Amino acid sequence: MQRNYRDPLHNMISLNEEVKEDRLIIELIDAAEFQRLRRIKQLGLAMFTYQGAEHSRFTHSLGVMHLMTRTLNLLGVHHPISDEARIVGRVGALLHDLGHGPFSHVIEKVFHFHHEDWSRRIVLDDATEVNQILRRFDARLPEKLAALYQHLYQPAFVSQLVSSQLDCDRMDYLLRDSLMTGAKYGIYDLEWVLHALKIDEASDRIYVEAKGLYAVEEYLQARYYMFRQVYFHRTLRSAEAVLVSTLKRARLLLENQQLGFRLRDSIFEKLLRGEPITTAQYLQMDDTEVTFHVKQWAHDNDAILADLATRFINRRLFKAVDLELTGDAEAGFWIKARDLVAQAGYDPEYYLIADHASDIPYYGIYSPAGVAPEKLIYMESGSTPSTIKEISEVSEVVRGMRSYQINRVCFPLELSHEIARLINDSTAREA
Repeated sequence: MQRNYRDPLHNMISLNEEVKEDRLIIELIDAAEFQRLRRIKQLGLAMFTYQGAEHSRFTHSLGVMHLMTRTLNLLGVHHPISDEARIVGRVGALLHDLGHGPFSHVIEKVFHFHHEDWSRRIVLDDATEVNQILRRFDARLPEKLAALYQHLYQPAFVSQLVSSQLDCDRMDYLLRDSLMTGAKYGIYDLEWVLHALKIDEASDRIYVEAKGLYAVEEYLQARYYMFRQVYFHRTLRSAEAVLVSTLKRARLLLENQQLGFRLRDSIFEKLLRGEPITTAQYLQMDDTEVTFHVKQWAHDNDAILADLATRFINRRLFKAVDLELTGDAEAGFWIKARDLVAQAGYDPEYYLIADHASDIPYYGIYSPAGVAPEKLIYMESGSTPSTIKEISEVSEVVRGMRSYQINRVCFPLELSHEIARLINDSTAREA
């Protein structure tokens, strides 16, 4: 019997319940921990900018598993791949985002955790449905997945297909996010990339045949522009700034016993306090939990918290403006901006935010510098005899890709004229 998932990107993702490996994946999809991903948006707060960006980590994870299945099937035509490696790869792809918290990456910078760590904890915790399903199939499968996520699993090429600079995760989310946002920057030739992938058996790594060079260059350019135009969009980052300020204010009020609405000893309160929580408790957190609390705080007696929460709920966001100041001019701007915001009756701690985009876990620009070898992209050179090299040694396009900086200031829209005047004055002095 077929289990079919109708997918907006891949059309039909089909699993056969009579096939043992597919039945394992179906059971994992039906597990409570995986179903939770329906309640976590793939793009966090991008729906404030792109109204179609309502897709979830659930849909993305299914897509990654689907791409992993296709990739292993294609590779298996030319290379021997064990049944275990196929299972670990497909299941690892399915469960790779299991540890994401509310609104994906946004909450991580407030509560100081990493979703990768939680993914491993969930898989290894014998109280979770996911762990029990995995152990029924293979008693060591949870440990194998944990090793996969830490790039310790052998064969190593399987880990690369789950997490590297050219993996099934990125290949899915670029196209999916492009489709759902309506932004066309993330489109690239997926089919040609997949058909150009091969295994360098001597070095146990994935590489791209020479014929796939242009397709991979296109993929890297798509990733670059998606980060610039979608993931780093001003309005999205502004929404994140408002939410982070809201949570920071709530945390301070809680510490001072002044928070109006609170569910005493709740999991969310433990997180606000910075207290450790169990895996079972973490799994109760999703987008709805955070939204519920913010809606209550919109009526708090604390004017700052109520205002910030109301701004978030009603999409009355901060304005985000790029700064092109350096050195003393930039330092002087921030001093004057804090005074200006304070004089207008706003607390700069919550209403004047510097956005350097340094909290994004990986950037759109491809660069071999500082990247572990197992996460790089390897390419077959077109020379005779051909050799396998890191892609920037082969591609002039990749070598020409330049890193970029994001230096923005976020502030209440009501202060637009004042801040604009201050930026202009600071720029004129620097010139």
